[in-house]
Amino acid sequence: MKRRYIPIEELLPYSEGSRYKLTMLAAKRALQLSDGAKGLAEKIGEKALDNAMQEIFVGKVRVKATKE
Repeated sequence: MKRRYIPIEELLPYSEGSRYKLTMLAAKRALQLSDGAKGLAEKIGEKALDNAMQEIFVGKVRVKATKE
């Protein structure tokens, strides 16, 4: 499988524009995938983080809205 680069600017809208939230979202999803969770998007590589970023990019994984 060929690795695909996804610019961070294209991922930020899925994390409410926050780089911190994007980092946490990708890390948590990558851990889930490493622990055997079923993928929600086309697998683009062997690394869990690459696949987590792909899931975020296609809109399958998002930050939960919180009440303020």
